[in-house]
Amino acid sequence: MTNSSNPAVSLVVPLYNEQESIGPLFTALTDILDKRQQSWELLLVNDGSSDNSAAIIDALSDDNTHVHAIHFSRNFGKEAALDAGLANAHGDCIIFIDADLQHPPKCIEQMLDKWQQGFDVVNAVKKQRGDESVYHRWLAFIFNRIMSGATGEDFQGASDFKLIDRNVAEALMQCPERTRFFRGLVAWVGFKTTSVEFDVAERSAGDTKWSRWQLIKYSLTNIVSFSSFPLVLVTWIGAITVLLGAVLGVQTLFNYLSGNAISGFTTVIMLLIFLCGIILLSLGTISLYIAKIYDEQKARPLYIIASSSRGKRKPNSEPAD
Repeated sequence: MTNSSNPAVSLVVPLYNEQESIGPLFTALTDILDKRQQSWELLLVNDGSSDNSAAIIDALSDDNTHVHAIHFSRNFGKEAALDAGLANAHGDCIIFIDADLQHPPKCIEQMLDKWQQGFDVVNAVKKQRGDESVYHRWLAFIFNRIMSGATGEDFQGASDFKLIDRNVAEALMQCPERTRFFRGLVAWVGFKTTSVEFDVAERSAGDTKWSRWQLIKYSLTNIVSFSSFPLVLVTWIGAITVLLGAVLGVQTLFNYLSGNAISGFTTVIMLLIFLCGIILLSLGTISLYIAKIYDEQKARPLYIIASSSRGKRKPNSEPAD
């Protein structure tokens, strides 16, 4: 979908406390895009940063007509920042890239080439994950396996570094849910997809903003919001428990009738602990889904823009007609 009044390429950069990385990233991006001689715009989405990031991107916006700064009223999270970029991007294609330079800008040329060959989605896939802890790799592996099963797409090595065509962007903006999983939604809408590989680079400056707890919370939120896997798992656990209970019941009755019943309450206590654990786990899983339903029905906007260097567009807060 091409419109001559729009830039050919929009770049969306969600950022939170990345004051050291913004300058090097801007230089790398402009070098690549100016070399290709394609019209472009750069949307820097400030997700409530507490450092000097806001002032830096405002200065870039004042000095360069290609650059637009969007400031949230507080920290709403990366998914909200991605959605704000999606809603405010005007390009015929949109590229999403992190601010910390772990997504190498040089891949953008490959992604644009793939787009010009007719692909609607170009996913940048991690060839190697860089300097990550064993814990982080293990958590990412489990999460990606679950999401692969939920969507039917291969999420191993997946990232938010990707290019989407304007048609894909319009399809994503028709999705009304507020608990959003960007990677999953891009896979769900379909379209002609390909990928390019990249090696995760070292951070250019600063430290990761993701703690272990935040990673666990992010994973659980996306699994619950995008997959019924936990509910299915609880159902299977319940079915297996019933089967084991039936076997144990037959064994207990046989021992009783044969006069070999085991005395004492140890077995009973162990069974009660086991069954109570299963019940509480099941209730907890169901409660997570009820909590997400409650959050959805409140219909609050995903984010609030405090200020922007371009006209505001409404966040994805209402279902499409």
